[in-house]
Amino acid sequence: MQATLYHNPRCGTSRKVLDILSSQIPDLIVVDYLKTPPDRSTLLDLAKRLPTGAGSLLRTKEPLATELGLLETGVTEDQILDAILAHPILLNRPVVVTSLGARICRPAEIVQEILPPTA
Repeated sequence: MQATLYHNPRCGTSRKVLDILSSQIPDLIVVDYLKTPPDRSTLLDLAKRLPTGAGSLLRTKEPLATELGLLETGVTEDQILDAILAHPILLNRPVVVTSLGARICRPAEIVQEILPPTA
């Protein structure tokens, strides 16, 4: 199985998910999204795969989200995606994608939902 981790090495939860994936997934792609931000097409694909859409991609605890008015009622998915494109720090992390789905892995153990059962 292959997996892609959108990772921030400064985030403890992201590092914990990396440890879990490294031990279980031989074909792991790690994307440091602050250095190599996902493009709009990738963000759209992630939003479609996530159970709660683009809103879950937004890191609501980031002060910039409040400054940009992204926590207000009526903000569209396009506005969220545009903001993440302009400011990658707004991407919630860690995001993991496997053939079984995509998840924002907060807490880290959520990653198990999209990994094959271990024997």
